[in-house]
Amino acid sequence: MVVENEPSTPGGSQYIGGRYFLFLELTTDEGITGIGERIAGSSYSNNLKDIQTHVRLVEEFVGQFVIGQNPLNIELLWDRMYGSRHDLRHPSLFATPVISGIDMALWDIAGKAANRPIYGLLGGQYHEKLRAYAYMPSAGLREHPEKAGEVAAKLLEEGNSACKIDPFPPLHPIRDIPLWEIENAAKIFESIRKAVGNKLEVGIGTHGQLTTYSAIRVADFLEPYHPFWFEEPVSPENIDEMARVAAHTSIPIATGERLVTKYEFSQLLEKQAAQIIQLDVGQCGGITEAKKIAAIAEAHYAMIAPHMYCGPVAAAAAIQVDTCSPNFVIQEANQGPLHRKIFKDPLVFEKGYIVPPKGPGLGIEFDPAAIKKHLVK
Repeated sequence: MVVENEPSTPGGSQYIGGRYFLFLELTTDEGITGIGERIAGSSYSNNLKDIQTHVRLVEEFVGQFVIGQNPLNIELLWDRMYGSRHDLRHPSLFATPVISGIDMALWDIAGKAANRPIYGLLGGQYHEKLRAYAYMPSAGLREHPEKAGEVAAKLLEEGNSACKIDPFPPLHPIRDIPLWEIENAAKIFESIRKAVGNKLEVGIGTHGQLTTYSAIRVADFLEPYHPFWFEEPVSPENIDEMARVAAHTSIPIATGERLVTKYEFSQLLEKQAAQIIQLDVGQCGGITEAKKIAAIAEAHYAMIAPHMYCGPVAAAAAIQVDTCSPNFVIQEANQGPLHRKIFKDPLVFEKGYIVPPKGPGLGIEFDPAAIKKHLVK
């Protein structure tokens, strides 16, 4: 089903997780229904025609690999979906998110069949609550970096212990960052530290738009302010260049939202290119693959901080993985208005923490009235 999102502000044009959400429901012959999400993000956020392609792909995968199969054979179904279409060599952000959405629904079925949360089937509850981070609004801070301290103080008052800021817009294209712009970003961090000291962790977000030498200069300039991490300092396609940046700074490198499957993440970790792994459960291959990636990261003493620019079902899936992963450190918290309305019992995001749901499977259930109101025919 395709559901139209609500803007993040009344009458606005910004949508958390994309303009449309693409959900799927799988129902067994015993009447158990599992739900999943093929995440949208910005790939088709404003164009319904583009969504049709992804709907057809979901239908093809389900029809070819899932219908008539035992839904509890999740590993077998995952390998068939991945191997038959990808030939076990070519993961992509086109098909892997479809596998991820189907995988979520299969795990939801498994949890409901066992009457346990998914994390209860993956080792149990390791974390009672999950630390989360907010976004620091960057509008106006480039022109008035001294105001960053006020924003940081407000975030701290709201219960947040960590946030992220994108100090180098625009996000595209890849570019060199001039010294004056780096110095301006340092002023933002200086204002934050003067206002709240070290009570608020602040991550640097860059979306991979820096050249290698610019990233190294940025890291050198901002190191004295001890950022939480330096996210995607360079584009993620070239792991060697990201490793080069990591070797030149004490700031932890974070990446992963645009990587898929355990194969790409294992290379990232083996080359010591990142210490904070931002896997996206809705893109990397679902819950099955996310748990394996988390385990590989654990073996390299790396932490996971899952990406969450998605709809509410993929968010619920990320929370399940977080809850049972020993090396979980923090969860991105992106919630729009519809995220808080679409379930009978909304996911709990409050005062810088997320409370894992106790219900079976994903622990969520659609509110039929909310779905009907936003459903795209």
